[in-house]
Amino acid sequence: MTEAVLLCHSHELVDSSLAVPFEVRYFGRSQAAFAVRYQGRVHAYLNRCSHVPMEMDYQPNQFFDMSGHWLMCATHGATYAPQTGQCRLGPCRGGLIKIELSEANGMVHWHTSDKFQLPT
Repeated sequence: MTEAVLLCHSHELVDSSLAVPFEVRYFGRSQAAFAVRYQGRVHAYLNRCSHVPMEMDYQPNQFFDMSGHWLMCATHGATYAPQTGQCRLGPCRGGLIKIELSEANGMVHWHTSDKFQLPT
């Protein structure tokens, strides 16, 4: 059974700008995650590069490259599509791990699943 967990107000996510960080339990382990807005839609992923599992932001909550069109790992330079998390360029194995979001009535929620649970 899934649960919708309040993440933030919609206005906190600005297109191609800073992310809103949050924590999840991913298969029982505490993990950093982030939500962004791109072309009007919200997206969330584990904050973990697919090349080497380490956090990607080069400054707190900054994931977009200078063009504002790609999510980028500061350590390895891998770039990912914000809409899907799929690797576009650089050293990556697959893509980012997506977390389901919903947006309604000015609020953004992330959703628990078999993989993602509330942090303890």
